[in-house]
Amino acid sequence: MLWHGSSVTSRSPDTLKGRTLSVNREIYPNLKLRIYTTGIRQNRLARMLSIDEAHLSRIINGFRQPSGDIREHLAAILQSDPEWLFYKMQVSDESLPGEGKPQEILK
Repeated sequence: MLWHGSSVTSRSPDTLKGRTLSVNREIYPNLKLRIYTTGIRQNRLARMLSIDEAHLSRIINGFRQPSGDIREHLAAILQSDPEWLFYKMQVSDESLPGEGKPQEILK
């Protein structure tokens, strides 16, 4: 199986025959916003949390749920209310209808 962003593509002819699975996930938009507005780099934040940078990236992008300890530590570092910081938003990585087809330009 190959990872393409947040989708999984299989090359095995007996499983998915090259189809792409969509991923529904919950992201934390306020967490992304707060990290951006504080100017703290993701690698430094990961070091401060004593976790791998890839693990932090998965949390930020909605592929992993943070533990209670990581939530509290992130909130303290970013000086934010944990409830606000970890507000969830549902996103879907499905392709839009008509995606991949040429679009007609309206004049």
